[in-house]
Amino acid sequence: MDGAGPSAREVVRDLQARIGQDIIGQERVVERIVIALLADGNVLLEGLPGLAKTRAIKSLSKNLESDFSRIQFTPDLLPSDVTGGEILRQDGQFEFRKGPIFGNLILADEINRAPPKVQSALLEAMEERHVTVAGKRYDLPPLFMVLATQNPIEQEGTYPLPEAQMDRFLMHIRIDYPSDADEVKVMRLVRSENTAASGKTSSPPKIPQQVIFDARREIDRVTTKDVVETYMVALIAATRRPAEYADKLKDWIAIGASPRGSLALDKCSRTYAWLQGRDFVTPEDVQAVAHDCLRHRISLGYQAGADGVSADAVLDEIVRQVAVAI
Repeated sequence: MDGAGPSAREVVRDLQARIGQDIIGQERVVERIVIALLADGNVLLEGLPGLAKTRAIKSLSKNLESDFSRIQFTPDLLPSDVTGGEILRQDGQFEFRKGPIFGNLILADEINRAPPKVQSALLEAMEERHVTVAGKRYDLPPLFMVLATQNPIEQEGTYPLPEAQMDRFLMHIRIDYPSDADEVKVMRLVRSENTAASGKTSSPPKIPQQVIFDARREIDRVTTKDVVETYMVALIAATRRPAEYADKLKDWIAIGASPRGSLALDKCSRTYAWLQGRDFVTPEDVQAVAHDCLRHRISLGYQAGADGVSADAVLDEIVRQVAVAI
């Protein structure tokens, strides 16, 4: 962007504000989605029905120059329904027809309803940024992000996501009920939208993809001091060697975070710092994103279930136990 225009940070903040106007009372969720977009990662949104998971993703697509694809995951879905496949033309030649995965923003709705073969096809796209069909590789667009939704209470007819696929999500975002005051605002917002739908309304121009690429280059220049890097690794180590920090952590954690956890902390904390207007990372930045980066990367043991302890509660204890070296 030229020097006379708004900076990439200002435009991204405008994008965040626009989405926030559509999603009342979920400022933290909106911020996390924007962080994942800037960090070039995929997100898993988990929440009860009706908490605007799909609306948040559609709002992002509405305000950002992008191709939006929605894949409704069902038990009878086939891998080719996601990736596309080859068709036989009249001239006897095969032609590849792209599936919905070849978009910029991919809404994978109710991802845990898909059978394992479909999940494997999606996993390749998320990790490798390409798909392979009939032995041929097809690259995905430079701006590519999977935003998957999952309902935590409906388990009938679902296929739990394997740890390998969960680990591919940069962040696991949980959505809670809005406050009473925000729910009143939600009703008023929907009412005004219905009124506006009957008349002509103009929407602000979409934000160009180039802004996201410019922002990513700026985020790459955000610095992280050795002490902060050491702190990130210590948080990860506490999930792997919990007995060194507290006996109850040893009882609660069965499997710790993979190296992708460290990478996620690094990416997201630098992005969070950039959004705050800084070019360096603080331990508070790491703590701000730790739960969303790690809650899906630790496996809880039997004792955690018996004690009624959640992954977030375990991470709360880890943050309390791990000191920042000065």
